[in-house]
Amino acid sequence: MANIILVGAQWGDEGKGKIIDVLTEGADIVVRTQGGNNAGHTVFLGPKKYVLHLIPSGILRPGKQCVIGNGVVVDPLGLVQEIDGLLKLGIKVSPKNLILSETAHVVFPYHRELDGAREVAKGKNKIGTTKRGIGPTYGDKAARVGLRMIDLIHPARFAEKLKARIAENNAVLKAMGAKPLSFAKVHAAYRAAGDRLKPFVANTVVLLHESSRRKANILFEGAQGTFLDIDHGTYPFVTSSNTTSGGACTGSGVPPNRMDRVVGVMKAYTTRVGEGPLPTENAEVADLLHAMGREFGATTGRARRCGWFDSVATRHATMVNGIDELAITNVDGLDTLDTIKVCVAYRVGAKKYDYVPNDIETLAQCQPVYVEFPGWKTDTTRARKWNDLPAKARSYLKAIAELTGAKLTIASVGPARAQTIFL
Repeated sequence: MANIILVGAQWGDEGKGKIIDVLTEGADIVVRTQGGNNAGHTVFLGPKKYVLHLIPSGILRPGKQCVIGNGVVVDPLGLVQEIDGLLKLGIKVSPKNLILSETAHVVFPYHRELDGAREVAKGKNKIGTTKRGIGPTYGDKAARVGLRMIDLIHPARFAEKLKARIAENNAVLKAMGAKPLSFAKVHAAYRAAGDRLKPFVANTVVLLHESSRRKANILFEGAQGTFLDIDHGTYPFVTSSNTTSGGACTGSGVPPNRMDRVVGVMKAYTTRVGEGPLPTENAEVADLLHAMGREFGATTGRARRCGWFDSVATRHATMVNGIDELAITNVDGLDTLDTIKVCVAYRVGAKKYDYVPNDIETLAQCQPVYVEFPGWKTDTTRARKWNDLPAKARSYLKAIAELTGAKLTIASVGPARAQTIFL
């Protein structure tokens, strides 16, 4: 299998959790490299549904080692709750199969309060954040005032640093009209979580390099998607980390020359959660998918915005990530349509774009240029081989892969492991 980076090629929610779970069969180690519990990976094992927020999807397969890398921001209370939830479901979680980076930054209640207050203050210009405190935590990291897991597990140091941070942030919260936080309450809750998590905390960079030297197969899983990347996404309607393939290196400490290939995951159509431009957004597609019980956020439950497949965006994602192979998910979501549209360019007045403009105001004005494909009007959920798919479905998948500019290697026709077609 070698070392594989898996990224979302759209705005997140592409079905990465299912593809990660499938690829994990050939992996020894699965590493989460960025983001926080503002993201969710959903995996179905038989009738059971598992929603993971911080813990890598590999935890659902026995014998796999999971790593939460240094690029992740960790809510310790949320992580303890997630561990306990998995244990109740009969999933083994221990320091033997889950390792947490000692340099991962910690999310605190003041981060969540600031996140919510800033979002309210933006009014109609809100970003659509999950208000989990992710952005402010990364902000503290960049400002070099954040606390890390290595601080949390050293009681005296933690108390001193937390006291200073709460005092400073309480002044900010007061100015914003929010309630101040109690140091005693926050300290007690976080110390308890720190004691619980201490056995999981280690130097994950050293661990991963030692594993790489042993020729272990490592799968690097990203959260969110390309166009939520802080540098390469539809700024400011983005997350606060690098969701593109480069983030796998900085978020794990494993250098680029140890990576073998990049797999990009994308839906057979387009979705996003939150605010910001979505050129191919279409009410007909949204109504269809929502009526099927699809496209609701794994973390927030919010209805996702839906539209036709945008090959301008996925082609840009291939360029930015260096995507070698494609996994196309939710093919079955289009099974009932007579005609399927694909965006092949954008137009603003007389100007045509075959790439995604960086100017958010220009992108908001972009009108999609479509080509149409005939629908296959056949249930694809029972397909297990490429030739089991209707000819029109195969043509559609080959066309969008060609427009994207990468090799199609996986097609998914449902949430179950068995509903996966390898080419």
